[in-house]
Amino acid sequence: MLHAFVYNDTAILVRHWFEVSPKDSHLEHGVRLELRLREPQPLRGSESAAQRIVADRPVWRADLFDRVDGTPGAFEAAHFHPRFDGVEPCERNWADAVKATPWEWLHGELSDIGAVAERAGVPLADPAADVEQIRADAPEIVAVAQSRAATQCGSAHQCYAWTRDAAPLVHLMLGQLRRPELLDRERAAPWLESRPQETTTAS
Repeated sequence: MLHAFVYNDTAILVRHWFEVSPKDSHLEHGVRLELRLREPQPLRGSESAAQRIVADRPVWRADLFDRVDGTPGAFEAAHFHPRFDGVEPCERNWADAVKATPWEWLHGELSDIGAVAERAGVPLADPAADVEQIRADAPEIVAVAQSRAATQCGSAHQCYAWTRDAAPLVHLMLGQLRRPELLDRERAAPWLESRPQETTTAS
């Protein structure tokens, strides 16, 4: 499930996320938020026609994650990506506030999204309207984020239901594990079971 707050030039996307560390197979889940830029689209049809909405270019990402093997609500894996190189995020930023007071930190970031975009190297063309609207909506966005936090996800199957559209990405992670013997296969079962079966061609 994906929640989208769409503004004139930007959009804030909010969803639950699940991932597997390729290094040591530990599991993380929680809420992911992204700041995206909207792309202007040509008008189509009549004045009443539905128009395309495209929010493709990523600017900033916050991953307020727990470790599945850790303490629920401790945000042991919480981090953010202050910038992107194309579609790829920069290295994780482990700022203390993201883990210590994640919701207050998030509210602060949303309260000045123009500065967030500036630090990302993607200044908004006309930031005034979007900045004010997102600041006003910040409490609602944070509330939606809290509803998709790790503590609201009580089982592997619920986690899978909330992230099913991203299952192909988890399948990629599962295929890159350096220590597959460390994987919690019970917790990762829905993604393991949904992987496409390899086919062999008879000779």
